[in-house]
Amino acid sequence: MRCGIFYLKKGKIWIWRAVDCATKRTVGWIIGSRSAKTFRKLYDKLKGTVRMFYTDDWEVYRKVIPPDKLTQGKKFTTTIEQNNSNVRHYLARMTRRTKVVSKSKEMLNASLGICCALNEYDWHKHFQQIFLSIFD
Repeated sequence: MRCGIFYLKKGKIWIWRAVDCATKRTVGWIIGSRSAKTFRKLYDKLKGTVRMFYTDDWEVYRKVIPPDKLTQGKKFTTTIEQNNSNVRHYLARMTRRTKVVSKSKEMLNASLGICCALNEYDWHKHFQQIFLSIFD
């Protein structure tokens, strides 16, 4: 499991995300501050299902994740960085300069959920098949 954060500078909203290494799919996220308290919420969601966490050297990870489940280093963050780039590509509200005005936690949470459903879990395939069936 890769963990990483990115943030929206205006208002300092941090998004902590976890991505499965094998499938490259988002398995969880939490929106809040850059504190250990916020990360603990994400960790508590995932701790029963994740055997190992791969993170960068941010000290918050060492405070929350037990040492036997934590591997740190920049070489382990390429998956999450690529995934963050994809999220920024699909969601204008995640870019640094944007005309999308809503930066509320509720809208960010909803946007991430829709983005993951459409781009990582092929949620749209069922509806696409129904639509295309009218042309058969």
